[in-house]
Amino acid sequence: MQTLPPCPKCSSEYSWQDAEMLNCPECGHVWAEGSETVSEFTLIVKDAFGNLLEDGDTITVIKDLRVKGSSTPVKMGTKVKGIRLVEGDHNIDCKIDGLGQMKLKSEFVKKA
Repeated sequence: MQTLPPCPKCSSEYSWQDAEMLNCPECGHVWAEGSETVSEFTLIVKDAFGNLLEDGDTITVIKDLRVKGSSTPVKMGTKVKGIRLVEGDHNIDCKIDGLGQMKLKSEFVKKA
């Protein structure tokens, strides 16, 4: 079994290889094997009011959101701490108290 180097940004030991690139599942960084530089993928995500969001920000939900498969909605005014930005339609990955892990659209939140 091949031993892969840890992530150069967060030092996670759980890196994995995809073709020629190494990936970190914890912080999302991608880098080339044998290089010390991290290839930055700048993900620009803005909230409903145009404020730039970053990993670790605290946000507030600005509208009641129905949760698929649940009778409990995410209520307007719910604060969410420690978000993670991801690519895709639902570009915020977070954990909401009482509801668990979810993905939200940035158009329904504001930066707190």
